[in-house]
Amino acid sequence: MSDRMTAPTGPVLVLGTTSSGKLRELRRIIEPLGIVCRALADMPGAADVDETGATFAANAALKAAAQARACGAWVLAEDSGLCVAALGGAPGIRAARCAGEPRDDDANNRLLLERLADATDRTAHYACHAALASPDGAIVATSHGECHGVITAAPAGTGGFGYDPLFVVREYHRTFGTLPGTVKDLISHRARAIRAISGDLLRHLRPAASSPPPTGR
Repeated sequence: MSDRMTAPTGPVLVLGTTSSGKLRELRRIIEPLGIVCRALADMPGAADVDETGATFAANAALKAAAQARACGAWVLAEDSGLCVAALGGAPGIRAARCAGEPRDDDANNRLLLERLADATDRTAHYACHAALASPDGAIVATSHGECHGVITAAPAGTGGFGYDPLFVVREYHRTFGTLPGTVKDLISHRARAIRAISGDLLRHLRPAASSPPPTGR
């Protein structure tokens, strides 16, 4: 059943991303909380927001506030990317488009491997900053999460998106590209950021869920 056919029973949460990969992951992580999610593409009036912030946190807040005002709805936005030690933290906030426009994951991966060809330190981490905005555009909660690993010498796996085929997760010694989505949803930077903000999501979007149970004798 499509989102458009689902009749929400309470406030809905708009996932403020145009990335299909991020949208899939956010849905898998958030919807089990009992929160009704909507894609940005399904919202009349959704705006194109320029990511002009200098940090992940600034971009997440910028997107959440602007989209909330444009849609008149609760919006969760996030900004995330890959930070590589040997590159001084690059590609960072430019991770999705470091090889240029239009966004091309394969081109980004090739460029990263070229830049690391002579590197002895291949440590890296994924970072994610999330921001929740109320319908008037006020930021009511923020969070962040990281996942640490190393960049492998060649892609492995077809799962995930972005740099996942190159990112070897420290806990599993395998790339995100080879791990099931259910595993990624437990340990990824995005999963950790959403878990950190989940209490705020429940409080604002499922008010009854955060009320204390009645006491009795």
